[in-house]
Amino acid sequence: MAHNPHAPQPGPEGTPDPAGSTQMFRAFVDEGEPQRRQQPAATSSGPKVGVIAAVIAIVVVLGAVAWLALS
Repeated sequence: MAHNPHAPQPGPEGTPDPAGSTQMFRAFVDEGEPQRRQQPAATSSGPKVGVIAAVIAIVVVLGAVAWLALS
């Protein structure tokens, strides 16, 4: 059988395989790239927060005006 340098090699117990860690890191980084392209869509939720805060502020102001008018 041919020697596969990418296959996990038996080593002393308790010693992690650095090549395996590198391969997993590269797989993780490669998987993460499509998510980086979608991330600007998540930043578009910023205006939603502003709209919600404005609606809450309007409700509070209207409540204060109504309370002052009725008291």
